[in-house]
Amino acid sequence: MDKIQHMLIVLAVLLFAAALLLIGVALLARAQRLQRNLETVDEKIASHDRPAAVPSAIAIPLGWRERLIALSANWLDTPVGRALVAEDDRHLLDQCGVNDMRGKALFLAVRVVLAISLPLLGLLFFGNGFLSILLILFVGFALGYMLPKWVMQSSARKRQRQAAEELPLLIDLLRLLQGVGLSVDQSLHVIENEFRSVLKVLGEELAIAGRQYSTGRSREQSMRRFSTVFDNEDLHAVSRLLVQVEHHGGAVQEPLKQFSERVREQRKLDMREKIGKLTVKMTGVMVLTLLPGLLVITGGVGFLAVIRALSKMGVPG
Repeated sequence: MDKIQHMLIVLAVLLFAAALLLIGVALLARAQRLQRNLETVDEKIASHDRPAAVPSAIAIPLGWRERLIALSANWLDTPVGRALVAEDDRHLLDQCGVNDMRGKALFLAVRVVLAISLPLLGLLFFGNGFLSILLILFVGFALGYMLPKWVMQSSARKRQRQAAEELPLLIDLLRLLQGVGLSVDQSLHVIENEFRSVLKVLGEELAIAGRQYSTGRSREQSMRRFSTVFDNEDLHAVSRLLVQVEHHGGAVQEPLKQFSERVREQRKLDMREKIGKLTVKMTGVMVLTLLPGLLVITGGVGFLAVIRALSKMGVPG
C-alpha cells in the first residue's frame, strides 16, 4: 500500500512538472514568434534605408540560457511572476546591482528550477513512506524557493559593507572637487569617470544617477535610488546635501568636512564595539582551550600527591 501511495505521489509531481514544462514551451514558442515578427518588421523598415545590394544581417540563434531568460521575462509581469519576484526581492536585486530585466528573469528562472528539481531529487533518493514524502516535498520546495534569496542577501550585505567603507572617500573627493570650483554635476561626473576603480559600488550607483539625470530627471529624482538602495542614513544625508546645494547653492566644503569627521568618528565607535565583542568571544575561547591545560600544569602535582596518599592509605600493612 505504501509503495502504491509513493508511486502515485511521484506520478503526480511528475505530471505537475510536465504541465509546467508544456506551459513554458508554449510561452517560449510565443516569444519566438513575436521576436520573428519584430525582426521581420525591422528588416522591412531597414530595407528602405539601405541599398538593395547590401545583404541582410544573419540572425544569431539563441542559446538555452538566453531562451530560459526570455521565457522567464514573459512571466515577470504576470501574477505568478510578481509573487515569485516580490517587491522585497526586487529591492534585494537593487542592492546587488542586478535589478534589470535579465537579472529579474534569471532570479525567477533559478527559483522555479530549484523549487521543482530539489523535491524531485529528494523523492528519487530518499522517498520511502507517506510522511517522509510529504516532508521531502515541503523541505525541497522551501529550500529551492529560499536558496536564491539567501545567496542574494549575502551578496547584498557584502555590497552594503563595501558602500559604507567607500563613503568617507566619496565625501573627501566631493570636498576636494567642490573646493576647486567645480559644480555638483561636474564633481559627480569626474567621480564617475575617474574614480570608478576605487569606488566600485558607489561609483556604479553614481553612474546610474548620472544617466537618469541626463535623461531629464531632476537631481532629487535621480539621487533617490542612491539614497535608499543600501538603507544607509549617511548615504541619504549625502544625497540630500547634494540636492540642497543643487537647488540653493552655497559653500559646501565646511558641511562636508563636518560630515566626514562625523562619519569617521562613527566608524571608530563601531570598530571599538567590534573589538569589545571580539574580546568577550576570545574570553570564552580561552576558557575552553587554555583553562584545562592551566589546571593540569598548576594543579597536576597536587592531584598526583593526593592520589599517591590515598593509594598508600588503601594498601594493607
